[in-house]
Amino acid sequence: MRQTKFAAVATMAAVLMITGCTTNNNVDTTKTTAIQPAARDVDTSDLAQGKAQFRDANYGLAEQHFRKAVELKADNAEAWMGLAASYDELGRFDFADRAYGQLLKVAGRKPQIVNNMGYSQLLRGNKKKARALLLEAKAGMADPTVVNANLALLNKG
Repeated sequence: MRQTKFAAVATMAAVLMITGCTTNNNVDTTKTTAIQPAARDVDTSDLAQGKAQFRDANYGLAEQHFRKAVELKADNAEAWMGLAASYDELGRFDFADRAYGQLLKVAGRKPQIVNNMGYSQLLRGNKKKARALLLEAKAGMADPTVVNANLALLNKG
């Protein structure tokens, strides 16, 4: 009987050592001063950063921000436009064409988009295609000032 008691006590001790002593009444009531991170719309933030970098002629950084914006929100026409324009300025016309393709799917064939596509062709030296696109854009714009400037560049070169 003594051996049975000893075995029972030894088993109980082993179980307590393995599982440890725990209770569910230990609730951590420590007050912290940690500041929660502010929620932000990454899409909007990247869009704004992309525009700022583009204005400063940092086209590589602009591309990164616009790309992140479209990855987070694929139906953001403004981000697609910025991405395509960034690729144009970087001379990555293969990527620009893909971005313009997505932009057309998202926003449709709007005069401003067609103007940018025309400017893209101008940058590539495709004057005939550039002229056709720019004239299409001009026909649909209420204020063709930007298109006229692009046409002037086309005629100059």
